[in-house]
Amino acid sequence: MSWLEELFGVRKPVIGMLHLAALPGDPEFDPQTGMAAVVDRAARDLSALIAGGVDAILVSNEYSRPYLTKTERVTAAAMGRVIGELRRGITVPLGVNVLWDAEASLDLAAAVDAAFVREIFTGVYASDFGLWDTNVGRTSRHRARLGIPGVRLLFNVVPEGAAYLASRDLARLTRSTVFNALPDALCVSGLTAGAPTDEAQLQVVKDEAGGVPVFANTGVTAENAAAALAIADGAVIGTAFKRDGRFENEVDEQRVRDLMLVVRSLREAGDAP
Repeated sequence: MSWLEELFGVRKPVIGMLHLAALPGDPEFDPQTGMAAVVDRAARDLSALIAGGVDAILVSNEYSRPYLTKTERVTAAAMGRVIGELRRGITVPLGVNVLWDAEASLDLAAAVDAAFVREIFTGVYASDFGLWDTNVGRTSRHRARLGIPGVRLLFNVVPEGAAYLASRDLARLTRSTVFNALPDALCVSGLTAGAPTDEAQLQVVKDEAGGVPVFANTGVTAENAAAALAIADGAVIGTAFKRDGRFENEVDEQRVRDLMLVVRSLREAGDAP
């Protein structure tokens, strides 16, 4: 049994995104409604995701735009408050992502007993946020120092809003990432949140990843789930679960139910003799 099935309890798990509203220090944070409003919206979205049947929850500060590659301390602290208030209602495996700061994500994971982290752990990029550098060796040692070696690391190998600076193609990049950086899983993304994952890129990463699981990280919908999950080992879904399929809207429980029904049908078809 793969670690995916051990952790999530199903084949082809769907990780539902819990996008937090802008936090203290973010340009769009509303000091009039404060953290209480952030917690209230997160609680409603979490309820819809859980009731709709997702296999895991991934909490991220998705509305902290424009993102930092080294976050301010208040960001992880605010996320810890939200998760602390909601933790008892999270009845599926929990992941966290402090965009885009790998060490802060691990700090948060340690504080809230998260099972996995999704991040940009390796590579150097020209991005919408400037020159974006990483240090996977330091990050991996940080995980060890925190005493959380069991927290799974989901590496985004096709980051949103960024281009890898090295001249290697995606196949070579995938092989070297698997060998050198020891990822627990690889995530393949479209250009932005909600943008479809390129199936050709997804296939390249899957072909070169060996035994490392691969997730379709953006743009999976009820309409394209069959194609994406025919290649990928799982999916991370946020925008498609929201009212009218729009990034800025709240989670729509019926849309979650409808998409998860498609995924369960795919699983059952795959299990049939």
